[in-house]
Amino acid sequence: MTIDAIRQAFGWCFVINMGLLLWWFLAFMLMHDFIYRMHSKWFKMSVEKFDSIHYAGIAIFKMFIFACNLVPYIVLSIIR
Repeated sequence: MTIDAIRQAFGWCFVINMGLLLWWFLAFMLMHDFIYRMHSKWFKMSVEKFDSIHYAGIAIFKMFIFACNLVPYIVLSIIR
């Protein structure tokens, strides 16, 4: 595998993961009540706790996307 192929793989991983992140955010914003009702059947939690769990999950996922996809893509673009 060449460095160019690996760089392209990191680029596509970044695009796909950002798409998943956007889907999660939009689903959370547009279907908040439905998702909360569905999850509250399984787990007892307040709306505030539910929101903070999703907000933290989105933030952690975004940090992993940047650290594991974007940074290696930039590094491989620089050394190319």
